[in-house]
Amino acid sequence: MKICRSRTLLALLSPLLLVAAVTGCGIVSDDGDDAADQGGGRSFTVAAAGDILMHPELVDQSRKDAKRTGKGVDGLDFGPMMAGVKPLISKADLAICHQEPVMGTAEGPFEGFPDFEVPPQTANTIKDLGYDTCSTASNHTLDHGYAGVKRTLDALDAAGVKHTGSFRTKKESLTPLIMNVKGVKVAQISFAYGFNEPHTVPKGKPWVAGQQSLAGIKAAEQRARKAGAEVVILSIHWGHEHQPAPTAAQISFARQLARHTGINLVIGHHAHVVQPMEKVDGLWVAYGMGNQIARHAQPTGLTEEGVIGWFKFTERGKGHWDVQPSFEPTMLQIPPDAVNATDGGKATYTDDDARDYRLLDVPAALRDDDGLTDRQKSRLRLAFERTEGTLYNRGAAEDGLKPLTPLP
Repeated sequence: MKICRSRTLLALLSPLLLVAAVTGCGIVSDDGDDAADQGGGRSFTVAAAGDILMHPELVDQSRKDAKRTGKGVDGLDFGPMMAGVKPLISKADLAICHQEPVMGTAEGPFEGFPDFEVPPQTANTIKDLGYDTCSTASNHTLDHGYAGVKRTLDALDAAGVKHTGSFRTKKESLTPLIMNVKGVKVAQISFAYGFNEPHTVPKGKPWVAGQQSLAGIKAAEQRARKAGAEVVILSIHWGHEHQPAPTAAQISFARQLARHTGINLVIGHHAHVVQPMEKVDGLWVAYGMGNQIARHAQPTGLTEEGVIGWFKFTERGKGHWDVQPSFEPTMLQIPPDAVNATDGGKATYTDDDARDYRLLDVPAALRDDDGLTDRQKSRLRLAFERTEGTLYNRGAAEDGLKPLTPLP
C-alpha cells in the first residue's frame, strides 16, 4: 500500500503527474497479489455480515416481489430485496452469515416476534447471494423447540449452505465444520449466550445448540484443530440489544478468548445495531455486525444499518495468520410506515420515499447514484459515517481497520 505523505509536493506537480500520484496513493488493492512481495504465504478473504431476521413486513415484500419476478418459490422471492449485497458477498473466498430465527414450512404460517418462524425460502436466497455458511446459535434458536432446529438445518442443507451452532444429533454437535478455502482448512464455531424464555433445552438433547462458555468454546476449538483446522472463526451471539457500545461482559469475555484460546477471528451478533471492532492481544473482535436485514416494529435508523466485515487472512509463518480488517456499511431502505403515520396513513409518497424494502451496499449505492435524491444521498452518507465512527471508537483505526470502499 502506498501512502501520500506530502500534500505540498502534490500541489507542485504538473496536472498529468498529479493524476498519476493521486492514483498511486488513492487505490488500495485487496486482491491478495501483493502477499508474496510482503513475505506472506497463503491468503484468503472472509466476508461476515449481521443478523438475517425476516420480520413479517419483509415476508410481505417477498410476496410482492415474487409476483413481479415470477421466480419465487411457493409465492416468495427474497432475491430482489437482498440483491444489493450480492456483488460483494459473492466476491469473498468465504462468506459467513448469521441466521437468527428458525425456519418453518414453505407454505407457512409464519411468525414474527417473540417466537419467530420464518420462510425456509430464505435459505435459497442466502445461497444465491454467495454465502457459504451460517451461524445458527442465537437467543431464538429454541423458539420452536427441536422441530424448529431440524427444519432450519434441513432447509440450509437443501440449499447447499453449511451451518453450525445448532444441531440435530449429538454426533453432529461434536463434528467440526471445516471448509477448504483456497487450500486452507477453516473452521467455524458458533455459540449463544442463552435462549429466550420460556424456551429451554429439550430434555435429553443438551447438545442441540452451543451455549456460551469459555470451556465450551475452547473444547470446540480443540476439536476443530484436532480435525485439521488451520484457522478457527468464532460466531458469537452476545451483548445487549440496541446498544452500540459493547457491554463490560463482552469486553471481558473478548479478553478471555484472546488470552486462553487460539481463535483467529470473533464475529459478534445480537445487538441489532453496529458495535465497534477491536484488536485484543492480537485477536480481532467484531463486537456486533448490526442487522444484515431486519424490520423491527419501531425502526430506529440504527436498526436499518449494518456492516459487512471484510477480513484478509495472510499466512506469516507456520501456524500464524495475519488478519487485515476492512468494513463495508449497509443499509435497508424501508417504505413509509402507514400504520404509524400521524395522518392515519393518508400521505402520498414523495420522491425521497422508498417504495420497497431494499438492502443496499452503501458505498456502491452512492457510487452508482441511480437517480438518488439529495436527501437519499445524505441518508446513505449518514449510515456510512455513523457506522465508521462506531467501528472506530475502541481504537480500531490505529490498529489498521479501514473502509473496504471509501465514501464516494
